[in-house]
Amino acid sequence: MNFASPAPDFWTPELAEDSESELSSDTCVIKGQAFFVHGLIEIPVTDADDVFSWGVWVSLSQDNFTRALRLWDTPGRQDEPPYFGWLSTSLPLYAPTTIDLKTRLHTRPVGERPFIELEPTDHPLAVEQRTGITRARVQQIAELLLHPEQRP
Repeated sequence: MNFASPAPDFWTPELAEDSESELSSDTCVIKGQAFFVHGLIEIPVTDADDVFSWGVWVSLSQDNFTRALRLWDTPGRQDEPPYFGWLSTSLPLYAPTTIDLKTRLHTRPVGERPFIELEPTDHPLAVEQRTGITRARVQQIAELLLHPEQRP
């Protein structure tokens, strides 16, 4: 039960040819100036013992990105304090936009994607992360993602 974005919204195919840009499944650098990590916004499913996840990208400062990379394969990295970041994935089912929502990126044990905690605002995505969603909402999300022409 998840949806993942393959790249931050700011990535374009032309950047693949740029020597200062790189996109992997975990990290992204754009023109040596913008730094991103791929993580998960997890939303509890209240009427099931499960979690729905949005695989999204968060921008980090260069210092935090460098530190996160230095510790990427280090056991115990989950004890690192969270890194402040800006959500860099537009999730089309939410208004207003999800771009630039404030986040905290929490590293987890080696091999696990980081957890992304949204600032507790009244944005619908932040509310869903705090309060959870139902299986019916998960089905609605899946239908809207698979059939975008049905979006309001």
